[in-house]
Amino acid sequence: MKSYFRPTGFVDAPFGYDGRVARLAGGLTWFSAVEVIERSGGKRVSQRLVPISEIDTANPLWARLTAPRAAIQLGERTVRFSEPSVMAILNRTPDSFSDGGRHATDDEAAAAAVAMAAEGAAIIDVGGESTRPGSAEVWEQDEILRVAPVIERLAKAGVAVSIDTRKSAVMADALSRGAGMVNDVSGLTHDERALETIANAGCPVVIMHTQGGPETMQRDPQYEDALLDVYDWLETRIDAAVAAGIARDKILVDPGIGFGKTVRHNLEILNGLSLFHGLGVPVLLGASRKRIVGALSNEAPVDRRLGGSLALVMTAIGQGVQMVRVHDAFESVQAIRVWRGLRDAALSPPTL
Repeated sequence: MKSYFRPTGFVDAPFGYDGRVARLAGGLTWFSAVEVIERSGGKRVSQRLVPISEIDTANPLWARLTAPRAAIQLGERTVRFSEPSVMAILNRTPDSFSDGGRHATDDEAAAAAVAMAAEGAAIIDVGGESTRPGSAEVWEQDEILRVAPVIERLAKAGVAVSIDTRKSAVMADALSRGAGMVNDVSGLTHDERALETIANAGCPVVIMHTQGGPETMQRDPQYEDALLDVYDWLETRIDAAVAAGIARDKILVDPGIGFGKTVRHNLEILNGLSLFHGLGVPVLLGASRKRIVGALSNEAPVDRRLGGSLALVMTAIGQGVQMVRVHDAFESVQAIRVWRGLRDAALSPPTL
């Protein structure tokens, strides 16, 4: 029998609720109850709502839910998780599903990235290989040629850079040029040398869940319980990373919306996002402009999915997600700033 804790019953502020609410992961979200889920043989056998006042705080899951997340360092930049932030996407690919081929030259790509950083993005995630459903693998040297010049420019400009890749050679090259973090959509499973590369570099890493590779992942994804299966897989990958010498406080997780999942699977995961705080590491969500938005809005094309993407941003930060990976940096930063203003007002109640 395995137990899971999903924070719920969110409140605006803790005032007047001593002993009845708890702070989620050291952030700006408080919760008043936990959905305790029990699973055996792959199936849920029970789930119940337990008020905070009745929780066994000696349970290790409780410590993972409530412990503040350590900041990460990317070059000269410190990224903190006490409030939500934005990772902006910069694709140097001709075939990515949303912005493939948009940045034709290195100068254009670097300028676009600097602009997104100026708009408030905490990290720029640079990728040279499309991992959209059905895409083919790119030779690692081609991938390096696509991303290396832009990473060098951004690092020299003082921008915090992440490299979006599955390949250890690309990771190592990008890190040598000034990237400060690795974002691996395969969860460090594609390249057997990836774990060692990141451990040796001592850099932060995003471990994302996927079921299968880009070529096949959307053919017929299957889960016993999508939310819990993804949680268990990420837990296993965190353990593997730590065993390989990667510090736990440098790991982030991403549930991998759209990677080996149907619309129904994605919705189950999005509704249960707060569960992933039980892993004890920061949570990143990448759902920007994805198929789920089109599927829920009359098959809106990729360039007409801003509203749905912002809805998913707000869904994420409302459940305590610390970082969102987006194409639309300005709009997403603005949405978070408005949310932060509402939160600040709630944390400064009028004097009675």
